[in-house]
Amino acid sequence: MATPPPSNSEGSSTQPKRIHFGSLEHVEKENRNKKPAKDVGKENFVDLENIEFERTKRAKTITVPTDDGKVRARLQELKQPQCLFGEGPRDRRDRLRHLLSLAEGLDIPAHESSSSDSEVEEEFFTIGSQALLECRRNIGEYSLPRAHERLKQQTLDLEKPIAHGKALRQDLFKYLKTYGNYSSQVGDDRPLTQCRFSPDSKLLATGSWSGSVKLWSVPSCKHEITLRGHTDRVSGVAFHPEATVGQSASALNMASGGADNMIYLWSLESDTPLASLVGHVGRVSRVAFHPSGRYLGSASFDTSWRLWDVETTEELLLQEGHSREVFNIGFQPDGSLAATGGLDGIGRVWDLRNGRSIIELRGHVKEILGLDFSPNGHEIATSSEDNTVRIWDMRTLRSVYTIPAHRNIVSEVRYYRGPVEISRQHVDLETKAQSNIVIPVNGLYLATSSYDGFVKMWSADDYRLVHALPAHEGRVMTLDISSDNKMLATGGYDRTFKLWASDEVAL
Repeated sequence: MATPPPSNSEGSSTQPKRIHFGSLEHVEKENRNKKPAKDVGKENFVDLENIEFERTKRAKTITVPTDDGKVRARLQELKQPQCLFGEGPRDRRDRLRHLLSLAEGLDIPAHESSSSDSEVEEEFFTIGSQALLECRRNIGEYSLPRAHERLKQQTLDLEKPIAHGKALRQDLFKYLKTYGNYSSQVGDDRPLTQCRFSPDSKLLATGSWSGSVKLWSVPSCKHEITLRGHTDRVSGVAFHPEATVGQSASALNMASGGADNMIYLWSLESDTPLASLVGHVGRVSRVAFHPSGRYLGSASFDTSWRLWDVETTEELLLQEGHSREVFNIGFQPDGSLAATGGLDGIGRVWDLRNGRSIIELRGHVKEILGLDFSPNGHEIATSSEDNTVRIWDMRTLRSVYTIPAHRNIVSEVRYYRGPVEISRQHVDLETKAQSNIVIPVNGLYLATSSYDGFVKMWSADDYRLVHALPAHEGRVMTLDISSDNKMLATGGYDRTFKLWASDEVAL
């Protein structure tokens, strides 16, 4: 190979073009032995994506101190600035979590021996009050007979002909497909946050960003009363289990929680609260009554959930366990368990009889916003900002199904629970005897609401879509199902609530 010599004028700004004559085989061999820069980028592109995905996944599982002083000390140990310009405590915790996830990804020890981390991960307990001990005993005595009756009923249901059970389910789903818009009403001047039917299905309670709780008659949607007390957004409302069916209108019938950190207890006769529950130091996002009606659970942005005695208004339990805000809380129908979902993307199941966290619901990649126990007692549904609903089986301690439910955030998930039963006539082929096969509707379907504007109903056995309703123009913030299985209510960011019912059933 011959190559003409370069130009003699080294000071020239223009470099003469190099021309090759003959074979370039040895040049190609050298190039093959080298790793081209562009190929390196292509090969590493996928790896970098995987590394980032794994890092994000690890970051969700890393627990960092909630004390800002400990966060600063931990950053100092990692030789990082303790504070950046305009950075708040939450941003600082997120930065520490990000740095620790990077350290783990590079196989660098995340300094497990740090005193701050060891304090966070260390198991600890505090001595409970005598009232809490009595509460645990009461819950145990209340839940065991109910669990026995539930299991007894499930055993009887298994003895019924499978073919008739399937046919009855098909009849139910055919009925749900006839649901349409029954009525629409402007609920408030600001977006609605939550709605709940009363146990007798004749009242609907709505909470809104204006700080008010309103009661509406069903199905007329006539405004009955406005409950005033909160000074900031109302984010959770709940009816007492015996409200409107066994409870006096002047007694405790409702509870609400708001962004003013307050929980108020209400009757149905006065627009002022009966009592207030004070203790949370962050927004109260959801409230739920224990099935016994004696206790109230509350989830809060102060990263804790609490259990209250509504008769004495005493705080019985302050429970931590989430690394970020706790958004939702629910109780198992038997009353022995509680479940919480947090903005850390993790759910936890708690045994109320001993206070332990017995199951960790880990699988969502974004925040958990909705949570509900199935009436069968062993399944939980959670909805998330990752647009999915997950079904968890507490017997196997894992997620058994993931429903790709919506195209946007799934704001709430609710099982149908109520006394309604459906029946079908059965003829024995051998004896020709006729009998009625009856199965409870309780827990046979669930409904979800989403920011994509839709509400969807799903079968609770194979999780197939039964019916999709274009509910609101914009975000659907909340939904509920009436206990008589005749109506579904939704509340939206558009400030309206709507009732949905079948044209085949007279209300």
